[in-house]
Amino acid sequence: MSTKRDYYEVLNADRNATKDEIKSKYRKLALQYHPDRNKSSDAEEKFKEISEAYAVLSDDDKRKKYDKYGHVGPEEVFRGSESNFDEIFRDIGFGGIKDIFEQLFGGGSSARNRGDPFGFGFNFGRSNRGEDTVLDLSLTLEDVVTGKKETIEVPSLEKCSECNGSGCYPGTKRKKCMACNGLGQTKRVINENRFSTFVTVETCRTCRGVGEIIEKPCKNCKASGKVPARKNIQVEIPPGIEDGMTLQLSGRGISYENGVPGDLFIRIHIKPHQTFERLEDGHLLYTLKLKYTELVLGTEIIIPTLHGGEKLKIPAGSQVDSIFNLRGKGIPVHGRRSRGDQIVKIKLDIPTKLSERQKWLIKELDDTKKT
Repeated sequence: MSTKRDYYEVLNADRNATKDEIKSKYRKLALQYHPDRNKSSDAEEKFKEISEAYAVLSDDDKRKKYDKYGHVGPEEVFRGSESNFDEIFRDIGFGGIKDIFEQLFGGGSSARNRGDPFGFGFNFGRSNRGEDTVLDLSLTLEDVVTGKKETIEVPSLEKCSECNGSGCYPGTKRKKCMACNGLGQTKRVINENRFSTFVTVETCRTCRGVGEIIEKPCKNCKASGKVPARKNIQVEIPPGIEDGMTLQLSGRGISYENGVPGDLFIRIHIKPHQTFERLEDGHLLYTLKLKYTELVLGTEIIIPTLHGGEKLKIPAGSQVDSIFNLRGKGIPVHGRRSRGDQIVKIKLDIPTKLSERQKWLIKELDDTKKT
């Protein structure tokens, strides 16, 4: 059970609040709790809390996920939110986002190793986080009913055989970066006046945060230590998945040296079915064409479903566009335990070619109706 407060409650915002209203709420609270203005012991934690809430609620995609599923993982919270914060911080006179978060919160070594010196999921400059990979996967309606395990081939990186992953030309080694003395970061002291001094910590531009440099790079991998490859992974497709949905597999994307892998995103495409039309809430539509005599006299027929044949009784005198329900014969509803129905819609099967006797019989029937 999550102990985090509701993001809307944190920002004192209504759940239907617009992006501008969310922005205004955060701007007011950022001014109130920024540790440069508020010296209370809980100001920093309050500032972190409202910043996390704003990072999610100011992003349309992340807000939709939050409204549907609740709190997301810490790696996702601040990803891609730099511009939303930068405008506010500069507007209220606290500098850009990099300066603010670097000055206030610092960050652990694990965060720095992935190119994120603040531990908030931001990526400034060159990040060691690997690339996200996006693939498309086509499925049938039959796959949607039961779900399936699919083996897919994804692009990857493997250790360079020439340099054994070091990135250095065979026979050479990395050397300590003298610009940062191997720390991966450089400090800059800013004296605004004799009463205030600011110290900013930046990723070393010479070694890009690694702390070491390669004087003679490997020609095969161009100092990356890895070369392109392909690998097979097994993906579990949940029942009821919908067309256009994207599955996210954290850490299954491409990884760089000394960094965490990116994510793998699989976009789902459901192929059109020759027999059924997919409706909302797991319902399927099946169009049943019947002869005039079958509608008038009634009939019993075996209806195809995705779960096998199903007997359906058509009462005498049924009308065109009549609807019959086969309960529970649809497909699972994604994220729920329920299953939709198969809706059978009646249509008249009008013959295009008639014999002379058939024409006479139909005319005779029509004349009978008039008398």
